[in-house]
Amino acid sequence: MDLKTPEDSKTTLTDLVLPGETNPLNNLFGGELLARMDRAASIAARRHSRRIVVTASVNHVAFNKAVPLGSVVTVEAKVSRAFKTSMEIFIDVWIEDRESGRSTKANEAIYTFVAVDDTGNPVPIPQIEPQSKLEKERFDAALRRKQLSLVLAGKMNPKQATELKALFE
Repeated sequence: MDLKTPEDSKTTLTDLVLPGETNPLNNLFGGELLARMDRAASIAARRHSRRIVVTASVNHVAFNKAVPLGSVVTVEAKVSRAFKTSMEIFIDVWIEDRESGRSTKANEAIYTFVAVDDTGNPVPIPQIEPQSKLEKERFDAALRRKQLSLVLAGKMNPKQATELKALFE
């Protein structure tokens, strides 16, 4: 299987926040943003694996900044790490300033997807070779997140979580 870079999976969705998508404070509903992030992440996962992909988990979501009505919002997703059949997708959400045109980061999320065949069985996927400093940081952190998740689910003995143990030594 070919080695890929996070940039190979990069997916950017840009859209306008409309009145029917906002709460009583005229900010984008969190659920609407989650749906946009899920769509971008699924495209990134599909681009990486070239397979059918399914959302396995939403590992982290941070709603750090409200997204007001009328905003131009951009959701950017990239595979941060590939495992055997699963991949972690890191998502950044940006809001474009109406006057300057500059974008500021508003939110972020981390999703996990699994590549499957036509019958829904997991299939192997290509590995990732991070290029930039940020991609390398996200790549390394993905293994710690996976180990933590496995330990919390009782699927890994904490003593085997070498990446997590290294944080405390």
